[in-house]
Formats: sequence, structure tokens, C-alpha cells
Amino acid sequence: MSKKLVAYFSHKGENYSKGKIVNLKKGNTEIAAEMISSIIDADIFEIIADKKYPIKYDDCIEIAKKELRENSKIKLKQDIDIKEYDTIFVGYPDWWGTMPMPVWTFLEGKDFTDKKILPFCTHEGSGLGKSESDIKKLTSGAEVLKGLAINGSEVNSSEEKIREWLEEVLE
Repeated sequence: MSKKLVAYFSHKGENYSKGKIVNLKKGNTEIAAEMISSIIDADIFEIIADKKYPIKYDDCIEIAKKELRENSKIKLKQDIDIKEYDTIFVGYPDWWGTMPMPVWTFLEGKDFTDKKILPFCTHEGSGLGKSESDIKKLTSGAEVLKGLAINGSEVNSSEEKIREWLEEVLE
């Protein structure tokens, strides 16, 4: 029996949804991560940056754009040892066509030899962007399986889509 981990970064506060700004008490990626963890009975870990991102959407994405452009190393509040896990789900919102920089920090420097990585993201039209190839670059030795892109505005009704993806990639 393999041990599974769902590690995710999520943003609460203002979010872009169906062409307008909405305020989220719980981030879309967090909702998806909780669904996955519940369905497959996996441990769950929230990737939290040591600094707070602005609640205002426009301010947050401008900072995210600058961090990506500058390849910023974002300090995390805590980390987790992945040694005991052989399957790791990595979740994040798609920011500027890839993962937010705290997810890069989480992935960098870990030994992913012989581990399976399953990316999933929430987005409002950009899908997984280039995040799957970025994850492959950061996790040598891992098998990066087909990711899942979930439209953020539909995350609350995505359990069936998530189940289908899990059946496909975990068969």
C-alpha cells in the first residue's frame, strides 16, 4: 500500500471568476486538495509562504508576476519531509502560466527519486500552462503523471471530474 500526500498552495480573498472579482473565504485549490485527500485518504499539507500575499486580486497577481520574472526564492512557514510518500499530489492556482513561486520553493531541493507526482491546478481559462514541464525540471527522478486543470469557478462541483482523473492516473 503506497502512502500519498496532497501538498497545495491556495489563495484566499479576491479571485477572478467568470470575468469578475469574487471574494473567497477558502481558496479554490484548497477545496480541490481537500476533495482529493478525502477521496484517496491521503495526508494533506498546505504550502504557506512566510509572507502574506495581498487579498486584493490585482495586487496579488502583480506580486506573483514580479516573483516569477525574478525567479524569487520564497521562504515557507514550514516544510514537510516527503521521504515516506511515494505519490505526491501538488496543487496550486495557475499564476502567469505556471505555479506560484512558493510551490517552486516547496519542490526545489527535495529528493523525488522513484516518486510519482500528480499536478493539479485551478484556473480561469489558462489550464495547467507550462507548470507540468516546470515540475519535471524541478523533480528529477520522479515520474510526473498527467495533471488536472480545474476551472476555479467550478471547483465546488468538480468532485466527479476529480474522481475520473484519479481513476485514470492511479489505475
